[in-house]
Amino acid sequence: MHLPKPRGAFSEQVVATLASGDPTGVGRAPEPETAEDAALALWSLYELSYRGFEEVDDRLEWAPELVAVRRALEEDLEARLRSRWSGTPSYEGDFAAAFFAEVEGHDGPSLARFVQRDATADQVMELLQARSVYHLKESDPVAFSVPRLPVAPRAALMELQYDEYGGGRPDRLHAHLFAGGLAALGLDPHEGAYVDQAPLSVLEQNNAMSLFGLNRRLRGASVGHLAAFEATSSGPCRRMSQGLARLGLAEEMRAYYDEHVEADAVHEQLAVRLICAPLVAAEPETEGDVWFGGFTCLDLEDRVARHYLERWGVSA
Repeated sequence: MHLPKPRGAFSEQVVATLASGDPTGVGRAPEPETAEDAALALWSLYELSYRGFEEVDDRLEWAPELVAVRRALEEDLEARLRSRWSGTPSYEGDFAAAFFAEVEGHDGPSLARFVQRDATADQVMELLQARSVYHLKESDPVAFSVPRLPVAPRAALMELQYDEYGGGRPDRLHAHLFAGGLAALGLDPHEGAYVDQAPLSVLEQNNAMSLFGLNRRLRGASVGHLAAFEATSSGPCRRMSQGLARLGLAEEMRAYYDEHVEADAVHEQLAVRLICAPLVAAEPETEGDVWFGGFTCLDLEDRVARHYLERWGVSA
């Protein structure tokens, strides 16, 4: 993957620092000009903990100067995400039942429904390019949470992740399936290929998952985000597949979504009942963050949906 194009003087200095290999250069960076400027810089720093950039020395991942910049950006992002959240909902009885009810009661705009019924091929292509920023490293952010969980939720998360990573078969790795779908559509299947076109909402969506996964104190938010993601995936994936079929688009991309229709119906039960609920039981102090992570997943997806629907002149 190659470094992205800067979106302001701040991200320009961060990108230049990564390219130069001299972390002291980041000390000359001005304050971020815009939210996009900050978000792109944070995304770039987070990518050092995944598969990195071809032109960047892997040792920079833990350069103190860059870690300090990342921490400042993380604090700002977390504060913004928490300011949108109204807090843990009150409920009686079973955590899992309450979580499912909260997710089911969420009523946000649906990109999948628009794709199913009305989207043009060009609009679908644009959406898939944006989705590629996450789907080409699908499940990687929450993988960082595995060693941070108690025994029961750790085992359940590994069961879920084993499926996400293709059950040991490289050709069934979900990120690989998405890459194959992109290639079949004539799009670039390489990681980061479309980050330069990604709007703020998409960058923030990806940064939130990395924030939760890479900070042990936010392990509750990481699995809460996963649970909300899985609990809202099966139906939209079916609608995406139907929309692709309506437009006569590549079978390979439909196969990616078809894979998730059945898989995520199982994953939602694993994520809520066997990961989140046992975590909350074993470590009650994590419950607030589990709810926070779930809310953040839904809220950020709403923001992405509103961005594209408004861009395409569709009433949300």
